[in-house]
Amino acid sequence: MPAYKQLKPTRTGFGEGLVEAGKTQKNLIALGADITGSVSMDGFAKAYPERFFSFGIAEQNIAGVAAGMALSGKLPVFSTYAVFSAMRDLDQIRISICYNNVHVIIGGAHAGISVGPDGATHQALEDIAVMRVLPNMTVLSPCDATQAKLLTQKAMELNSPIYIRFGREAVPDFTDENQAIEIGKAQVLKSGTDIALFATGHMTWEAIRAAGILETEHKIHAEVVNFHSIKPIDKETIIQSAKKCKLVLTAEEHQITGGFGSAVSEVLSQEYPTKMYILGVNDCFGESGQPDELMTKYGLKAENIVENALKLIKA
Repeated sequence: MPAYKQLKPTRTGFGEGLVEAGKTQKNLIALGADITGSVSMDGFAKAYPERFFSFGIAEQNIAGVAAGMALSGKLPVFSTYAVFSAMRDLDQIRISICYNNVHVIIGGAHAGISVGPDGATHQALEDIAVMRVLPNMTVLSPCDATQAKLLTQKAMELNSPIYIRFGREAVPDFTDENQAIEIGKAQVLKSGTDIALFATGHMTWEAIRAAGILETEHKIHAEVVNFHSIKPIDKETIIQSAKKCKLVLTAEEHQITGGFGSAVSEVLSQEYPTKMYILGVNDCFGESGQPDELMTKYGLKAENIVENALKLIKA
């Protein structure tokens, strides 16, 4: 098993990033939707109570208010469960935020199947597809809590709409606090020559585990690349890895249609056609269950990456 520092939810990193940003970004305003603690905005609310506003369960209203605040010179951040922040208020995000191209940061909490017992209604498996199709929108998907914190702070430097996707369950926190991180630039975590494993969010750790299994048990040297930025996507790194490895497998905790794998395939189909496999949720809703059980049932574990990588290599 690869080493990691601790188990920590990516939502915690988002909350810590907000608190840190609040120290220097005096115009930063946080907007809540009645689940402040669940999305880790409670730290900001306690540190800067005069800059936190709770709107209750009114996501469309929050998006509209956030757009107005941005047009008035404030830097608004709002967060709720991704099924609401990315989809319930899609019309307001599209017209009020993206069409105006204003700097609003949107937190998509509890994303993916690993939300667990909350079930299908609260498991966002379509948010990457929905958000990345919007003009002017930047889409971020950190792989661990440390990266979520750093990307939340980085998001303050842009001047356009930003969607940050993060989860509820505690996952391995393995990246360096002092890592070089740039929006739009992927991170090659392990160099390889036989197959490129492209992953985003929680699936990056599973890709690291899979690369270890492939090497020790099958003598296959996999390259592991973490895509914390889905839009803009790092075309250069995608093409370089594809040219070197000849095979690409993408992994995401999201529907296989329209998500991260689709974004990669759009690049490769136009720039360097490559045999690839998209691993994700296959056109179905989730269900209630324990997070790890659901990740296993829906084929989102390192062992599933290994199985499909071997099929791709032998095809």
